[in-house]
Amino acid sequence: MRSKYLLIVEAVVLFGTLVGAAASSEAEDWQPAGLVVVLLLLAVASDLLALQHKAQRITGAFFALVLAMALCGPAPAVMIGVVSVLVDSLRNRLAAHKVLANATTYALIPLAVGLGIEALAGVTDLETSNVTFALVVFAAFALSFALNFAMIAGDISVHTGIPVARQVRQILVPVLPVELASALLTVCVAIVYRETGLAALALFAVVLIVFQYVLRELLRSQRRAEELAALQLGVLASMVDTLAMRDRMTARHSAAVARYARALAEAHGCRRDQQDLVHTAGLLHDVGKFSFPDAILLAPAPLSEEDWKIVRRHPEEGARVVARMEPYAPVAEIILCHHERWDGDGYPHRLAGEDIPLLSRMVTIADAYDVMIARDSYRTPLASSEAVAELRRVAGTQLDPQLVDTFIRLLEAKGLRFRHADDADFEAELDFERRVREYARPRRSFAAR
Repeated sequence: MRSKYLLIVEAVVLFGTLVGAAASSEAEDWQPAGLVVVLLLLAVASDLLALQHKAQRITGAFFALVLAMALCGPAPAVMIGVVSVLVDSLRNRLAAHKVLANATTYALIPLAVGLGIEALAGVTDLETSNVTFALVVFAAFALSFALNFAMIAGDISVHTGIPVARQVRQILVPVLPVELASALLTVCVAIVYRETGLAALALFAVVLIVFQYVLRELLRSQRRAEELAALQLGVLASMVDTLAMRDRMTARHSAAVARYARALAEAHGCRRDQQDLVHTAGLLHDVGKFSFPDAILLAPAPLSEEDWKIVRRHPEEGARVVARMEPYAPVAEIILCHHERWDGDGYPHRLAGEDIPLLSRMVTIADAYDVMIARDSYRTPLASSEAVAELRRVAGTQLDPQLVDTFIRLLEAKGLRFRHADDADFEAELDFERRVREYARPRRSFAAR
């Protein structure tokens, strides 16, 4: 029922706004006609080339609308707003209530703000002072932006139940820096038009449209690259899953190492991107075992020296597979070095100390700890306290002593056991990995369009 009342109110407001725009229209508002045409074409063309990137819908329509309020008047601005909404709505086949909400917003705001600018022109030096004009244009952009968000967010809240406060956090706050830049650009273009005339504005409009087109193509390319990365993650995960079918401990162990390594990176003060990177490496660190024959992977007895030569190749095999997938090149280096030792006695390259990549050292500690406490390990599981004692014993020889101290403090302070020996979930960690790498595409609201 609230939605029906809102639709009625919006329809009445839109009708009243159009009547008000017609009543306020003066012949001089539409002169020069070329200015109105350029701004209309800029709004429509920019909407046709609109693109969605993360939390932003990139378009010059709002920019053109504010220029119309400042340079023409309320009636032309209302016309440009409504026409751009109708063209965009037809192109995107929006629902009727969204068309009505957008049309009302893009008519009421230009009328109200445009009339406000006209009123200021009668009591200030707006016509002669570029400073005053710049301040008024900036204020008009800010006010229009605020009203635009408030009206569309309110409409969305009524129709969908999404609280306005959540929309402020998720949509408004992230785009404020971009909108500030847009406001300053609008001011600059308005001043340039006053000083140089229509030719400069027309040239700018062409440049803006070309730039928006190029940016859209670049972002499409980026989106395809990120979609490919997601596909590649799926391929790698399928390899680990297939490996787990042969050896039931592999997937559970990979999940455990990923979670331990990420927690260690966080406790060590690593950046968020490093934490995500070491999580990926932990998840895929044993993918090189895919090449093992069952005689080695499922060996019931101690391995021969020849078998161990094959086993020691798995960091290189895993790194080689992962490195073929371009977005995972940094992960490949971590995987390659996760069996190096602090004292230089590891493999494959006998690196020592800080020559071993930091994140590889973290995966090594996570790997060692989980192998010791896991019930499905190839050895009798240790209690957590026994595993901690063993970590202390090999710190400085096998493992980085500083990172071991950090990991043990983490275990003691937070009880970081995760019950990995029982329920480490590879799918849960894989879902986390997908969320980290997901290319977010939330729709921008100021335009319910």
